[in-house]
Amino acid sequence: MKPMGPLPPEFAGQSGTLTIAGTSAEQWAVATPVFVYDVGIVAARVARFRAAFPGIDLHYAIKANPLGQLIARIAPLVDGLDVASGGELEKALNAKPAAAISFAGPGKRDAELTGAIRAGATLNVESEGEAERALRIGGELGIAPRLAVRVNPDVELRGSGMRMGGRPSPFGVDAARAAALVRRIVDAGADWRGFHIYAGSQALDADAIIETQAATLALAARLADEAGEAPPVVNLGGGFGVPYFAGDRSLDIERIGAALAAALDARGGALPACRFAIELGRWLVAEAGVYLTRIVDRKNSQGETFLVTDGGLNHQLAASGNFGTVVRRNYPLALATDVGGASVEEVSVVGPLCTPLDRVGDRVGLPRAEPGDLIAVFLAGAYGASASPAAFLGHPPALEVVAG
Repeated sequence: MKPMGPLPPEFAGQSGTLTIAGTSAEQWAVATPVFVYDVGIVAARVARFRAAFPGIDLHYAIKANPLGQLIARIAPLVDGLDVASGGELEKALNAKPAAAISFAGPGKRDAELTGAIRAGATLNVESEGEAERALRIGGELGIAPRLAVRVNPDVELRGSGMRMGGRPSPFGVDAARAAALVRRIVDAGADWRGFHIYAGSQALDADAIIETQAATLALAARLADEAGEAPPVVNLGGGFGVPYFAGDRSLDIERIGAALAAALDARGGALPACRFAIELGRWLVAEAGVYLTRIVDRKNSQGETFLVTDGGLNHQLAASGNFGTVVRRNYPLALATDVGGASVEEVSVVGPLCTPLDRVGDRVGLPRAEPGDLIAVFLAGAYGASASPAAFLGHPPALEVVAG
């Protein structure tokens, strides 16, 4: 049998019938497949962040889960929303004032720049060319655009699942050129909003995050000195990971928060009157989501048992190991009627698609399961439905429900 990742703490203590936000999985699964998002878990994550990072703004990166109903529930809990497209900007504007929204990502089209400038959102410009287009559009509209400079930092976040600094990158302006771009923005009369510095994501090494945050503070201070302008805001990025796989451990954010507070206390006169923000997506919502899919067939092939379900990689690409994972490993999953039950057989949980890639559980140990039973795939709150090829082979999309 191959190991699975650990269940999120809110579910790890359950036995027997799985409940989500106090309601049984079977009651949520009137139709399947379905994602169920427990906002109570999200609120607990926000409260934990507030306690660990007093005085630091919290932004929700809605790319992790852009469901409108979920954004509406999260928006009052956080200080800002970070978006990465015109479509996400529209959703964010339905939930938060434009001044609390920042727009990052390379390749912003003129229509997207126009929409953000007209609304009053902050654009994290990714290049000198993008900055020039934003300045031109602002001039045509008669609006001073709110512009921050996204910096491609000199350092990368060690141990992160996706490194976004310390190398040639489509993201941000190289640190060596960032101060000159700040001067250009300020001299052009734009409303300069500071720096956005993001070095990586999905990190579970607290020491690596502490090291990266310290380097980010030093870089922001150096760039401010070079530009001769104090930034109103420094977005320190995020990168907080969650434990998906066997052997992963939850991130100690309290230690990270204490180290950041010490670094801020020690900065002296650098970055005066600056607000600091951390943007988080996955860490806030991943463990709040459960994907429920029903077994439609049980079959044996050459001694191996397969549980064939009505959903798979078309809704949960990441759980199938096809979303940035080099070595295929198992997300935590369970038989929804016997959580914590003894494993009596080795099975592979596969979806309905005509591809061998459609496997959400590879030779895992489960209690005996039959057609009609529900399989629960955990850590489904981030990069699930919206990051999966829902139209592939014409199967219906999964339902999404906000609970709690």
